[in-house]
Amino acid sequence: MAKGMILAAGQGTRVRPLTKDLPKPMVPILGKPVMEYLIEHLARHGITEIMVNVAFLHNKIEQYFGDGSRWGVQLGYAYEGVRDHGDILPRPMGSAGGMRRIQDFSGFFDETTLVLCADALIDLDIGAALHEHKHKGALASVVALNVPPADVQAYGVVVAGPDGRIECFQEKPKPSEAKSTLASTGIYIFEPEVLNLVPTRQVYDIGSQLFPQLVEQKLPFYVQDRFFNWIDIGRVSDYWSVLQRVLRGEVAQMTMPGREIKPGIWVGLNTSVAWDQIKIEGPVYIGSSVRIDPGVTIVGPAWIGHGSHIRTGAKVVRSILFEYTRIPADMSFVEMIVSPSYCVDRYGETLYRGDDTAQLRWGDARA
Repeated sequence: MAKGMILAAGQGTRVRPLTKDLPKPMVPILGKPVMEYLIEHLARHGITEIMVNVAFLHNKIEQYFGDGSRWGVQLGYAYEGVRDHGDILPRPMGSAGGMRRIQDFSGFFDETTLVLCADALIDLDIGAALHEHKHKGALASVVALNVPPADVQAYGVVVAGPDGRIECFQEKPKPSEAKSTLASTGIYIFEPEVLNLVPTRQVYDIGSQLFPQLVEQKLPFYVQDRFFNWIDIGRVSDYWSVLQRVLRGEVAQMTMPGREIKPGIWVGLNTSVAWDQIKIEGPVYIGSSVRIDPGVTIVGPAWIGHGSHIRTGAKVVRSILFEYTRIPADMSFVEMIVSPSYCVDRYGETLYRGDDTAQLRWGDARA
């Protein structure tokens, strides 16, 4: 079959503050880390030996996923860091450099390997992608997706000949200068020999360094133009809109947890909700041990994380509350992501708790 590699060492700076205390692969969707969906998808397609490179807040990833046996896979971790004045500091080696380091250590990549970034939801037909890769005799393949011409400036664009052989890349071109609308999805298929091109013990990137090398050396390097769902969580605004889509049931294989007590309303265990005295419009998920006081209005799509408390007269509209978030009486949160310590609007503007200039007030429901 094939082996798997999940790239999980990045800092996730573009989705701050979601990654302030959380590595990006652990950002939750329907209460599950985004990386968990990837592991489930790999397992469904028979890829059961998976390496994960880690750096920032790596313990949170390793403690949650362990050896992978819960998902019927084997997981291994490769930590990337340095010792500096007695402290161990995370220092990612780059996507290609991290893989080369694993290869030098053990020769793990001894067959075709599917490489995934840990911050996107996908439903790619992996079997078909591997078949096309082998059928073309590719050394490396990039799975790409057509995007609207106006959106090309958000992506690395792949330019290929009629047979799919890659001729060049454009990094975030202006729509008027784009030679293609095929966006790289950060899903790659590699033969082991590819890693021989990566220098040892150097920070080295797949997209900006390894791929131009493959083109320059005219090696068998192909794009696959596939149709599948690829939901990228590159920015906070993406995270908000992904959650809205997921809560509306628009993404396959992502089912709401809890019990559906009325159409579009799901609840966890041990909730205290004044059902007859609140206005609620689904889809809404209410997590375990959530308290919702009389006079509250909730308009979905909304996610109320476990242990949260929404007080009398408050409004939560198309918003995500992380666990243990307290919304005070008569406060209104519209199209926001709220945690006990910060809140972010759908465009990525952030407020921190305790900011005296902020008109909004919220807090930690545990206190």
